[in-house]
This record gives sequence, structure tokens and C-alpha cells, in this order.
Amino acid sequence: QVRLVESGGGLVQAGGSLRLSCAASGSILSINNAGWYRQAPGKQRELVAAITRGGSVNYADSVKGRFTISRDGAKNTVYLQMNSLKPEDTGVYYCNLDLMTRDLRVNAYWGQGTQVTVSS
Repeated sequence: QVRLVESGGGLVQAGGSLRLSCAASGSILSINNAGWYRQAPGKQRELVAAITRGGSVNYADSVKGRFTISRDGAKNTVYLQMNSLKPEDTGVYYCNLDLMTRDLRVNAYWGQGTQVTVSS
């Protein structure tokens, strides 16, 4: 059984920073690809940042230069460092991890979501 727990969201003023964490636990062998998504009120969920098993990263144009995605394989955790936050970054942030479990299957798992609110 696999469990994803997100943390690090909150309320911050524009220009501030937050660090989101997505920790996976259970019968996990490895994290393959991983991504952070956000969903603003009334909008579709969008990909914000992604990282491959090999460490290649990709960012939405709106967050390039401000957000950094990283991973710690030993801790089965993926992070999203968010700097220079803007009100338009407000939304619920979800992690999505492709995990290989001990039965050698790879499946995608979603975190529960964490609220990020940026005040102007």
C-alpha cells in the first residue's frame, strides 16, 4: 500500500517563499517521474513542474526562474521550492508520482493537495 503526504502550503505575502514536500511511504522501490500540479479556483489543473527519474526538469512558463523542483530518493520525497510568489500562484497544489512498488509495477499516485494562498 502506498501513501503520499503533502505539506508546506500556507498563506504568504507576494514576494515570499514556500517549500512544498511530497513524501511517499509504503511498499516503494523507487520514484520514476514526478510532477507538481496546481488548480486555481474555477480553472483546470495545470502542470507546474516536472522531474524525470534521470533528473531532467521542466517548468511552466509562468513559474520559470521562480520555482525549483527536486527529489530525494533516499527519503522518497519530492520538493517544490517556490520563490517570488505572486497572487496568481494561488491554488491547491498536488504532487503526482510515478512509483515502482515492490511487486515491480509502476503506477501514478496523487497527493491529497495543499493550499497555497498568496496575498497582494
